[in-house]
Amino acid sequence: MLWAILIVLLLLWLVGFYGGFVTTSLIHLLLVAAAVVLALNLLRQYRNPA
Repeated sequence: MLWAILIVLLLLWLVGFYGGFVTTSLIHLLLVAAAVVLALNLLRQYRNPA
């Protein structure tokens, strides 16, 4: 589930960044949220390598 959220957020960021309609910092906040989700997911897998 977290990987799906990460991919969606990254795709939205790329579309916004390369689409040229970055009018607010919202798209960059989505990128930060995607990075946080990735970090949390990697930490959870590292702690519980089941």
